[in-house]
Amino acid sequence: MKFCIVTPYVIKGDGQGRANYEIVWEAIRRGHQITLVARKVAPELQEHPLVKWVHFDVEKYPTALIKEMVFSSRSNRWLQKHRHEFDLVQVYGAVTSAPGDVNTSQFVHTSWQQSPVHTARIHKNIYGIYHWAYSALNSHWEKQAFQQAKVAVAVSDKIKQELIDDLGIEDSRIQVIHNGVDVEEFTLGNAKRTELGLAEGVNLALFAGDIRTNRKNLDTVLHALAKVSDLHLVVVGSTEGSPYPSMAATLGLSDRVHFLGFRRDIAKIMQAADMFVFPSRYEACTLVLLEAMASGLPAITATSAGGAELVTSECGFVLENSDDVEGLATALKTLAGDRQLRIRMGQASRSVAERNTWVSKAQLYMDLFEGIVNDKHHRNSTDLSPSTRPSTVLRGA
Repeated sequence: MKFCIVTPYVIKGDGQGRANYEIVWEAIRRGHQITLVARKVAPELQEHPLVKWVHFDVEKYPTALIKEMVFSSRSNRWLQKHRHEFDLVQVYGAVTSAPGDVNTSQFVHTSWQQSPVHTARIHKNIYGIYHWAYSALNSHWEKQAFQQAKVAVAVSDKIKQELIDDLGIEDSRIQVIHNGVDVEEFTLGNAKRTELGLAEGVNLALFAGDIRTNRKNLDTVLHALAKVSDLHLVVVGSTEGSPYPSMAATLGLSDRVHFLGFRRDIAKIMQAADMFVFPSRYEACTLVLLEAMASGLPAITATSAGGAELVTSECGFVLENSDDVEGLATALKTLAGDRQLRIRMGQASRSVAERNTWVSKAQLYMDLFEGIVNDKHHRNSTDLSPSTRPSTVLRGA
């Protein structure tokens, strides 16, 4: 079979890019040919004989919005000429104005624009105006894109519900395939805290994410931590322009909250922590949650974080309200005071992660692609009924 994937990135170090990366390798294992219409592709894939890369250079343009608009236009023109060469085309949201057979949603701009923590509602300036325009345009384009697709793939139950509620996509046209996790990179271990700059001999919770805005909800975590005296918190994320170091100081938490800044050794830091806390106010399907679970950490999150459905009562706590300080404090206190519970929940978390590897997700995508193509071929063959099949004329009888 011949497949085409239209997407910004096909690389390992990116959520959507990693999903694409694994899908391509699964297609190769099954002997399919893959054409990638993308801005960036991993070098090892560029060199593979079953992979063709169609590259449009849009990096010279000044903003993300303009880059994406140019890519959308150029990829559309290219697909108009070459669409007939492929058995199936997969796209991501509004990445291209060309229709796709399968459209995977990693993020619903229409829903994000309605969120009370949308960037434009926080930043009343040019930065906020730009993000409002970005969301509004993508919202318009994604509605058209998903209406054109035969099948929509949602990366979490939350995204599926947003596709139904906000884009009007029929439930029967949506499949949920969660993002995965690399269980070899993120695994059980006993990293030495002193080598990572972490406090020894204390209960240690971990928070990781962008802390420049309030979307990831570190403010609620800090207020809850103030109610749990026997717990320290390590925060991974760039502190440049972040209000949270000063908030921690105001709450009297400077000696218990450790801001590490941006780190590339997050897998090791997870091995040194006792629990993971991430009650994000808006998330499509957070990769860091599964990564923490793969590292054997009990997880505390909220229903507003896509992927929270993977956190069962055996492996953590899921808050109905991401801003529930008391509920979060109770969950933190429960884990901080019960080491055996942390161990049991950590083991359950690891089991969930092992059922959600990147390879298993790529297999689900490829099964879906092959099923759609085979079904189409079957319908085409059965449509040629005796009354519609061309008659055979015997000459020389």
